[in-house]
Amino acid sequence: MKLFFANKKINKATVAVATIYLLGLCGLYAQIQYSDAEALLKLAENNTAFYETDFSGRYTVVQEKPGEGKNLTEAIMYRRDKTEKWTILVTGPASEKGKGYLQYDGNIWFFDPADRRFTFTSAQDKFQNTNANNSDFAPQHYSRDYDIESAVETKLGAFDCVLFSLVAKVDNVDYPKIKLWVTKNDGLVRKKEDYSLSGQLLRTTAIPSYQIIKTPQRNYAVPVKMLISDNLRGKKIGDKVQYERTQITISNVSFSPVDDIVYTKPYLEMMSSK
Repeated sequence: MKLFFANKKINKATVAVATIYLLGLCGLYAQIQYSDAEALLKLAENNTAFYETDFSGRYTVVQEKPGEGKNLTEAIMYRRDKTEKWTILVTGPASEKGKGYLQYDGNIWFFDPADRRFTFTSAQDKFQNTNANNSDFAPQHYSRDYDIESAVETKLGAFDCVLFSLVAKVDNVDYPKIKLWVTKNDGLVRKKEDYSLSGQLLRTTAIPSYQIIKTPQRNYAVPVKMLISDNLRGKKIGDKVQYERTQITISNVSFSPVDDIVYTKPYLEMMSSK
């Protein structure tokens, strides 16, 4: 196992003494270079974005509340990351069909066909009252918005990962502290834990597998499934606490160009009547 000293303010002598001490204890520890950790975190961030092309895919969102059963939402998502625009059109169930979300100019709007009105929402708000945030559907900014507090080589099942502990360096983030398990060989996030400022665990997200889509631009990695557990919303069933969970499955992925009108309010209004 390798330990990484993330604090740039630690002087070289301190690092050297600590490293020698660890080596003396078991002979297995070695320091991870800060530059290597930064590069891996940047790769993990880049892997969540598709700046060279449009993206579209079908999303199946299943929320499970302990003792209350499951709720299903189906949607089509369109993203144009280079201009920070995205559109989500809800296609099912029938009672929800025609609802939609639109991000542009830094704002997120929710459209309800029942009254044909747009209302302002935010990245931190829940998508369709599930355990997923609106921001979970957009590029993640781990390197841009967070400082590395520590990074440790570890195992996550069969994966060789680096476990990052990150602290927000800006205010407009969903969570002030997060932990990321990133596979060393490809920079893909396999697990994420979201924490409050006081250190309370709020959510856990697992991404066990990815689909690799080859395009002329590059190969893109898109999650097959994401499982989000809400560590604040639970119910004791029998002798065990079970938490609310939301599973997101992504299929029919395409990186073909999408018409400009898709990223507009008139598009959602038009599609809601079909």
